[in-house]
Amino acid sequence: MSDDLPRPGHALVGQGLRLCYDDAVVADDLHVQVPRGALTMIVGPNGCGKSTLLKALARMMRPERGTVLLDGEDIHRAPTKAIARRLGLLPQTSVAPDGITVGDLVSRGRFPYQRLLRQWSRDDEVIVNEAMAATGVAQFARRAVDELSGGERQRVWLAMVLAQQTQTLLLDEPTTYLDLAHQIDVLELCASVMAERDMTIVVVIHELNLAVRYADHLIVMKAGAVQAVGAPEEIVTAELIEDTFGLPCRIIPDPETGKPLIVPRRRAPARHTGPTPVDRSPA
Repeated sequence: MSDDLPRPGHALVGQGLRLCYDDAVVADDLHVQVPRGALTMIVGPNGCGKSTLLKALARMMRPERGTVLLDGEDIHRAPTKAIARRLGLLPQTSVAPDGITVGDLVSRGRFPYQRLLRQWSRDDEVIVNEAMAATGVAQFARRAVDELSGGERQRVWLAMVLAQQTQTLLLDEPTTYLDLAHQIDVLELCASVMAERDMTIVVVIHELNLAVRYADHLIVMKAGAVQAVGAPEEIVTAELIEDTFGLPCRIIPDPETGKPLIVPRRRAPARHTGPTPVDRSPA
């Protein structure tokens, strides 16, 4: 079977994607496959096209060329609400309306299921309460979102997309601006809800070691192209990291997980080779 064709077991497939902003080409002839039921991490240097790819997979950007398939169907040929019932997205910057409560924000995840003859129901209420319980924010239901800490707000946004009850979820840098403990909390939450709900989750992330630690499937990008793809323990090498990020490193086993752990090498301090400065201080 050609690598250009979708394979059974892939929730999302991008085929021959040409992605542009105005006249700037971000990626050309890009091919990606997201395995079903896995936690896929997309990593790469700043400006390599990670978030742009996620937008294309989420139907927020239409490729100039190529096709995105969701469960084998062209994502641009399905109605918007139908896609929203199958695919959830948490953008990189999410801004809640002023004064909105946690319960009201999470309830917005049920919008794709609202119709003229089907408004808010008891089932919607149960699903919203379950999403808040799963993310540990139920106790904040009546509080304003803008009163919460960064880590708490991120959990609220995750609750909202979980209330959408999609099988595939895309998260664009969900750990940005969070301290290490909250970064781990968010990724542990992603891993647990994915397993409990048999979901497919795709995360764009900067933190390399966290990506490797939590990923079932890793996509490494550079300059709009895929450098490597596969299980972290199969593809992460010192050569790959240095070639992609310009970071000399060693790879050792993570003592907690056994997965690769990236240890940057110390760089020798620069030596001053210019002329000795003239001492012009008063005698």
